[in-house]
Amino acid sequence: MKQKVLKVNPADNVLVALQDLEAGSVVSYNGTDYTLKEKIPAKHKFTTTPLQKGDKITMYGVLVGKAQSDLETGVRISTENVKHAANGYALSPERRTGWHIPDINKWKERTFMGYPRADGSVGTGNYWLVIPLVFCENRNVEVLKNAMLKELGYAKPDKYASFMQQLIKVQQEGGDIQQITETSWTAEEDTTTGKRIFPNVDGIKFLTHEGGCGGIRQDAQTLCGLLAGYITHSNVAGATVLSLGCQNAQISMLQDEINKRDPHFAKPLYILDQQQTGSEPLLITNAIKQTFAGLMQANKVSRQPAPLSKLTIGLECGGSDGFSGISANPAIGYTSDLLVALGGSVILAEFPELCGVEQEMSDRCNSAEDANRFIDLMRTYALRAEEAGSGFDMNPSPGNIKDGLITDAIKSAGAAKKAGSSPVAAVLDYPEKVQRPGLNLLCTPGNDVESTTAEVGSGANIVLFTTGLGTPTGNPIAPVLKLSSSTKLFQHMPEIIDINTGTIIDGEETIEEAGQRILDYVIEVASGNIPAKSVVNGQDDFIPWKRGVSL
Repeated sequence: MKQKVLKVNPADNVLVALQDLEAGSVVSYNGTDYTLKEKIPAKHKFTTTPLQKGDKITMYGVLVGKAQSDLETGVRISTENVKHAANGYALSPERRTGWHIPDINKWKERTFMGYPRADGSVGTGNYWLVIPLVFCENRNVEVLKNAMLKELGYAKPDKYASFMQQLIKVQQEGGDIQQITETSWTAEEDTTTGKRIFPNVDGIKFLTHEGGCGGIRQDAQTLCGLLAGYITHSNVAGATVLSLGCQNAQISMLQDEINKRDPHFAKPLYILDQQQTGSEPLLITNAIKQTFAGLMQANKVSRQPAPLSKLTIGLECGGSDGFSGISANPAIGYTSDLLVALGGSVILAEFPELCGVEQEMSDRCNSAEDANRFIDLMRTYALRAEEAGSGFDMNPSPGNIKDGLITDAIKSAGAAKKAGSSPVAAVLDYPEKVQRPGLNLLCTPGNDVESTTAEVGSGANIVLFTTGLGTPTGNPIAPVLKLSSSTKLFQHMPEIIDINTGTIIDGEETIEEAGQRILDYVIEVASGNIPAKSVVNGQDDFIPWKRGVSL
């Protein structure tokens, strides 16, 4: 029989409703009966003891809020009766790096089929990049995109074009507005894509952004670091870079950042300066010729067996709900532990969503130096948010709150479950590159796309993205696998969700079983056997972070 409620940690004084519970009903948990004073929607929490104003609310075993009024047992906690609160943190003299290493015998000899690179990394994809150093070149990037994608066989068919033609026909035959709005759409998949000229190249990705000039010099340096992270990425075969010439983000700055990440950089890289070239047709035709030549080189690389230690997985969440922290996040946390035990790397980012678990994460750092760096980054970020008139307590979105994540500490405690239990191998500031195997903490905002963009820029060649409400987020060069926290969402948004972890809520699977299933799926995606829904949908989201206050 499916459980109605769940206590996440024995120390908690709230229970999570796993289904809608009616007011006046009695629910039992571990031999104790609770009479509900009001309706408790699924994903929300209710008190298990009477609380007075100012008393602590504990979930996941940590402080997540304080009562704003006296509360009876069986009352739903909400933004009206609970306020965000979190424990303080400081450098501890002890390193708490012990962890339960999972059984990895099943995967010890497993490999994935990846693209080997000269620097020893292995990609899960083989892409060519076309990127601007400054927003002034965005239009030229679009010109190149229009000239090349279709002719090289990479343009995706527009499945809605036939529907547009259908509406035009209705209008031309005298149809009124009502007839237009009542016209039904039926999926007619267009399979008339051209044959790829370069079968070993997974795609050409044309990135645009709003940076490179204006702002402050540090913005340009940071942008060049991010772009260098993409150019040196294991999923990238080479790149074409367009520069205007006079911008803050100079070519030399980009080359320095590339050298930081790969001192022996050996990929084909073509950099064109428009002001130096002069003629626009000459700039565009040179870019096309050089890119075509680069694609010829990229096409010589083919998939080869590689150990799982060559995988770097980004851990991300977006559109989270009250189930995210008890199904999807712990499940990929176990996947994370498996990969770390196999010698791979994982990246946990979204620092505003580690509010309340800072002590745990700093204590898990292998070195006091990294623990100190994590604390400094968290405090600096929090201070900047407060100076801007905000704070981490304002992080939960309206959708988060509606589905049970009423304080940032509740959201953060659940979000941190993505990191599993392994020690922290390194703490990175944006946009630094992962250099050590194991769990890496990367300073980024909680913003879905900014954070995913950053994780890939730091080396993630696959991203596991949990969601409770549904989000289509993707990335130009790395598969972003979407994992639903509930079976209901998996069934509701099948076009964007890859993996269902609602089986944990349904009582059909344990967290460990789900985590193992996810790793098997990751291996298939990394090998090119299963396409991520984000790739199928052409979801190429790319937003650089300017290091301003973004929660």
